[in-house]
Amino acid sequence: MTILRSVSATSVAEPRSSDVRISRPVLAPRRVLVTGGAGFLGSHLCDKLLSQGHEVLCVDNFLTGRFSNIDHLRNNRSFKVLRHDVAQPLAAEVDEIYNLACPASPPDYQADPIQTMKTSVLGALNLLELAKERGIRIFQASTSEVYGDPHVHPQPESYWGNVNSFGPRSCYDEGKRCAETLFFDFHKQHGVDIRIARIFNTYGPRMRPDDGRVVSNFIVQALQGTDITIYGDGSQTRSFCYADDLIDGFLRLMTSPNAPAAPVNLGNPGEFTIRELAEQVVGLTGSRSKIVYRPLPVDDPRQRRPDISLATSALGWSPKVALSVGLQKTILYFDDLLTRETRKLAETA
Repeated sequence: MTILRSVSATSVAEPRSSDVRISRPVLAPRRVLVTGGAGFLGSHLCDKLLSQGHEVLCVDNFLTGRFSNIDHLRNNRSFKVLRHDVAQPLAAEVDEIYNLACPASPPDYQADPIQTMKTSVLGALNLLELAKERGIRIFQASTSEVYGDPHVHPQPESYWGNVNSFGPRSCYDEGKRCAETLFFDFHKQHGVDIRIARIFNTYGPRMRPDDGRVVSNFIVQALQGTDITIYGDGSQTRSFCYADDLIDGFLRLMTSPNAPAAPVNLGNPGEFTIRELAEQVVGLTGSRSKIVYRPLPVDDPRQRRPDISLATSALGWSPKVALSVGLQKTILYFDDLLTRETRKLAETA
């Protein structure tokens, strides 16, 4: 591929969207577009696709994505990067699309709710138009947030959800619901080949230490010896899926002949209270941090656990990494990251 240069934090290729073209070497199986490719999950997906011999065009506006997540790929000739906002149309000669573009942590998506909605809705529309034009398969990263504060537990794909359409989380929840609607309408009206994953809480290396999600919050607080903050009484439950398991689910959903053109839950059905998670993090880090409690945010779900029967039967997928094992790997990542950041501060002081 010659259309874009590999990038670093100081060198970003920024051609016009209409100029993006990927030539396909004979031996390359597929040319894959990954939006949000510099993010936590997107960068792991890029790694996996490249390891399988595919070419990858990573598209990101770098509002929440980070150069450090993809810097190790700068010399990979099969990897190219385009700084671009998916709310604007995009032209690219690719063979399939993974749409992961959207802030996923509450502080990020609530910081600019209008932009969050535009990313989810206009981004889905623009990428669906590209998929329709090229006659290719497209993947949508949806979310368990479409279930809202659920009245059904665990949550199957057939559950319609309990979502507040005008609360502080609505820009994300409703944006993803609208994106799903667009995907189904393009499938029904234009025959676009779609795949939709409803992602439950995911964690692992490359999460940002300041992204506001519960796993990263607890680990960073424990490593720094500060109070571990639980919002509410800690009895609310979540299910935590390690990143490697989730990426495996993405790939199975895109490639399985039995994959439905319908939402598929991807998450770990193991259910833990938030207090149990905090206690595990404290134990694994050996931290002396104390657990403190703060008021529960508006519309924060009381319970969340996926029914993954469809993923298991249609894709042969189920998560393999236990929470304790995944937490250990994530703790090692954050420990190294915080150590390097502390060293840099000391060097510049």
